Amino acid sequence: MLEKLRQLVAKTSLQLSENQLQQCIDYVQLLHKWNSAYNLTSVRDPAEMLIKHVMDSLVIAPHLQGEHFIDVGTGPGLPGVLLAIYYPNKQFTLLDSLGKRIRFLNQVKIQLGLANINPIQGRVELHQPEKLYDGVISRAFASASDMLQWCRHLPAATGSFYAMKGAAVQEEIAALPDFVKVSAVIPLQVPELDASRHLLIVTSV
Repeated sequence: MLEKLRQLVAKTSLQLSENQLQQCIDYVQLLHKWNSAYNLTSVRDPAEMLIKHVMDSLVIAPHLQGEHFIDVGTGPGLPGVLLAIYYPNKQFTLLDSLGKRIRFLNQVKIQLGLANINPIQGRVELHQPEKLYDGVISRAFASASDMLQWCRHLPAATGSFYAMKGAAVQEEIAALPDFVKVSAVIPLQVPELDASRHLLIVTSV
């Protein structure tokens, strides 16, 4: 599996050390192990997880600006865990409302030695951080419009929203609330994934 991940990463501009590659594999193995009891993802095959979870998360890494991020509706840590592996010097709060996902993420934190993730159980609209975030990241979490309404209190004045989207990104943009503006719409290339991916970057007006 390590060699397969190496091949996938080689098809991108991403740079991962051997240790980071191994952490990604360790994460997939933990996710596969816990999935049977906790039902954390509908993807059952670890080889498929490399593409649909690991690479699909990592491709947004070059576009992040800042040091302090929150992954809202993180689920089993997607994309937050993978971004934390990629950027060991950046901080990632992983927020989810389900306790079983947070238990899993606490295990991930211990076993992978990820001191830069902070799993928190809670609802995003009720989350009150001590310090506002440079970036609010979402993947497969509500519509962009709903995400912005629920999370508008989370970014710092210079912060951005990063919404990972599929093909219908223009429909999402058309429905955005008037307190934000679109900074960028970036087409993403996920190796061996037969689906359209975009990163929508939005800032407050």
